[in-house]
Amino acid sequence: MELTYLRTFCEVVSSGSYTRAAEKLGYAQSSVTAQVAKLEEMYRAILLERSGRGMIPTFAGNNLLPYARQMLALSEEAKGMIAGGDRGVLNIGAIETLAAYYLPHRLHRYRLRYPEVQLRVQPGSEEGIITAVKDKSADFGLIFDVTYRSDEIIALPLRQEPLYVVTHPEHRLAKETEVTSNQLADEPLVLTEDTCTYRKQLLQELKAAGIAPRIDMEFGNLEGIKQAVRHQWGTAFLPRYAIEEELNTGVLTGIPLTGKQEKFYIQLIYRKERMLSPAFEHFIAEMRQ
Repeated sequence: MELTYLRTFCEVVSSGSYTRAAEKLGYAQSSVTAQVAKLEEMYRAILLERSGRGMIPTFAGNNLLPYARQMLALSEEAKGMIAGGDRGVLNIGAIETLAAYYLPHRLHRYRLRYPEVQLRVQPGSEEGIITAVKDKSADFGLIFDVTYRSDEIIALPLRQEPLYVVTHPEHRLAKETEVTSNQLADEPLVLTEDTCTYRKQLLQELKAAGIAPRIDMEFGNLEGIKQAVRHQWGTAFLPRYAIEEELNTGVLTGIPLTGKQEKFYIQLIYRKERMLSPAFEHFIAEMRQ
């Protein structure tokens, strides 16, 4: 019964509302309220409080949250192992570009073999994905970065990916075989959010060359960036996998940046103590394809 209460508590935190949590869980709102009240009675602390129009965790609630997620994750892990891993929920954290351009057809192939496994993709920043894997709210994570190292996590490099300066085919740089940092001086840049690892790579290169970047636009999604470049509003910096279709059709042009940048890899991460069922091992194999 406590796991049910913990699941309800986590859902209220995620949705920020008793009403939305009730809709998601298929309960009456009164049941959600009662379950949270029971949990507060068990832990002898107020776990949620109203803020504006929503509910947020209190100090005690924030302390309980990672433990609640771990207990729920361990429960799902145990169910999966007992059932041979061929049913249950598989939570995958992934940065937005990988969730959109790397995962879909691989998840489709995986589902053909394991139709009883519910796949839940949680887009987020790299930092958030690593945290989710560590606190067991995600079974696996997909990140794009230089080689990740941790005492707690296994990081499997799946594929090295080049980074390109991305332009409209009629842009002055489109015919270049390589682009130097100096050629990007005063160039209007259309970039990802500031937590993005490869954005940081570009800005470090420009800084090393003594160039102050001209960032005209920032987008939290790749389609916005690509649309801006198509309209010739600026130049982007993206991994090949995110623009492969546009490169093949000639809609966009990708040019390598000169210099010895660090190599970036698509990486699958999971906890070292993770027990790998046959279904999880097949998921890892599918990600390698």
